[in-house]
Amino acid sequence: MKTTSISCAIVLLLGGSAALAQTTQLTPAPERISDAAISADYGAYSLLQGRLQQLNERGVPVRDYHLSKAQCWLDVSLHEYSRNDRSAFPQAALTESEKLIMALENKTTPLPMDTRLVNGAVKLRPDLWERSAALKQHSGFQCAWRQVACAEVELVHAGNEFNQQQWRHAKPYIQIAEELVFEANQLAEACAPAPVAPKIVAAAPVVPVVPVIVPAPQPVSLQARVLFDFDKFTPEHIRADSRAELDQMVARAKREGIKIETVRLVGHADRLNGTGNKNYNRQLSQKRVNTVRDLFIAQGLTVFSVSIDAKGDAEQVAQCQAQFSRKAELEECLLPNRRVEVELKGLK
Repeated sequence: MKTTSISCAIVLLLGGSAALAQTTQLTPAPERISDAAISADYGAYSLLQGRLQQLNERGVPVRDYHLSKAQCWLDVSLHEYSRNDRSAFPQAALTESEKLIMALENKTTPLPMDTRLVNGAVKLRPDLWERSAALKQHSGFQCAWRQVACAEVELVHAGNEFNQQQWRHAKPYIQIAEELVFEANQLAEACAPAPVAPKIVAAAPVVPVVPVIVPAPQPVSLQARVLFDFDKFTPEHIRADSRAELDQMVARAKREGIKIETVRLVGHADRLNGTGNKNYNRQLSQKRVNTVRDLFIAQGLTVFSVSIDAKGDAEQVAQCQAQFSRKAELEECLLPNRRVEVELKGLK
């Protein structure tokens, strides 16, 4: 991040009045070619994530409509930035997130309920937009704030992808929006007050009411380790047993109705590096993280928050110091280091 951007973020954190007209700026796409620039941009994302955390610590619920929308705008911005989207979309989505963060920090009222079609995104699935608008008028809307907010952001995300690469790239985000709207409708219906039945005056025996005990949601944590072939990061180069483990994790979450709240992905690379670029392994581990994250999206897993990290070759679990007759044997020995650690946390 450029120095001016860092200053803006600090002023915003301190709540200065001058911050109202300032926003965090990512490095322009043509200049996004150095590790320093990319690292600074990731730092900008971390600052905004920290401000969201502070808002929650001050009492704004995580499920709040506007806090949820700010988080989802930030997530889709980071998602497309990590995929090297060179359009204006990552910046536009980040700006939408920061505008909501600023409004929450300054306790602005009323807060906006609309969702902008940033970067000229096409308005796909009018039926989902209509259902979202109807949910905002529903008496149980307060129970579906997060789902409605994130569904709208994902519809904009899909509309942007459609403009860039047509339906095939828009479809995963449409699916996320569909599932969020469906879940929002169920939550709103369950939350709405029951209609008051008319009183009937009649002599009738008193039947004792037996309370129905609904078990409290139980926290669930699922882990997996995704291993990659040497110097590779694409889905085709995930080891078969690792891919099966990942698919089983997603299938279990869907089968058992686990509501995933957070996904943490940490990417790693082995110590070999013949490129001359000291940051190559960190960049490789970041690409592996992006691959696993995109697999979750493609399988329609609805997640509130995704945390990603790229460690490069800083955390080796297999040292492989023995003498190997062939380089391929050393590469295979180092396989445990070419991993993405996956942790899903939610409620069942």
